[in-house]
Amino acid sequence: MARVDLLDSNHWSDLHALLAELDQDIAALYTDAGIEGMRTRFVGPLIALHRFGPMTIRQLAERRGVSHSAMSQTAAAMTKAGFVESVVGVDARTRPLRLTARSEQHMPFLVAEWRATETAVRQLDAELPYSLTQVTADLRALLEERPFAGRLRACLS
Repeated sequence: MARVDLLDSNHWSDLHALLAELDQDIAALYTDAGIEGMRTRFVGPLIALHRFGPMTIRQLAERRGVSHSAMSQTAAAMTKAGFVESVVGVDARTRPLRLTARSEQHMPFLVAEWRATETAVRQLDAELPYSLTQVTADLRALLEERPFAGRLRACLS
């Protein structure tokens, strides 16, 4: 059996590269639409704020299924880019985020892009002989049985 140099092999790099390419294609739509500073990771939180109104970082993180730290970083970047602003909360201790007028102006496009992306992903999924949705579900099931952390530790032994 031929020896594979593990430092030259990375089973995940092609998947990471593919996801980055898809992300770049989505980001190009924002550039084409003249929305400066928009990042793909902003759109979900912006749509949530548009749909449900002002929310704290914690509420946004829970709604989006990400950590408070990740949402805090995203919120800071969205604020810096001028898409959200913080306001005084009802109890004066919280600082909910709300959309700026700039975000409101771009919301119809962002919602349309979100729907178009979901449709395109569903179409791709249907064209695959073994859908990515099913691959994801199968991976989750396998990792429930034997978590990745345990698999890593076993491989280190």
